[in-house]
Amino acid sequence: MQIWADADALPGAIRDILFRAAQRVGVKLTLVASKSLRTPDTNLIHSLWVPVGEDAADHKIMELMQAGDLVITADIPLAAKVVDKGGLALDPRGELYSRDNIGERLATRNLLDELRSGGQRIGGPAPIDSRARQTFANQLDRWLAQQEL
Repeated sequence: MQIWADADALPGAIRDILFRAAQRVGVKLTLVASKSLRTPDTNLIHSLWVPVGEDAADHKIMELMQAGDLVITADIPLAAKVVDKGGLALDPRGELYSRDNIGERLATRNLLDELRSGGQRIGGPAPIDSRARQTFANQLDRWLAQQEL
């Protein structure tokens, strides 16, 4: 069991929460990105560089993750693939994607994508605020508490 992070667009505050949690409970964390990332000097936390390209980090995460792993991502199609493979996905805003809700979230995402491509002006998500950071930290702690570490 480990945590994977789709880290190209991962906010620094969420990355810091992940660093603290990994060190606190001793779980392996791997940040996957197409850029160099600084990580704490510990054998629990690693960064994995992938070449720049469409969904390169997503493909690498799907190649390496296993059932039971947690993937941190705001990418709903990636979250759907993670759930199909037996993992869970956690959005940086604290929404946990599972078999119970991923179908609805993916359908909503696809509808909004269609509207945008049809010329509709639909605003994006608000910046991650302290409430979202707290929600994320709480969901992460719940997941960690359920694991046998």
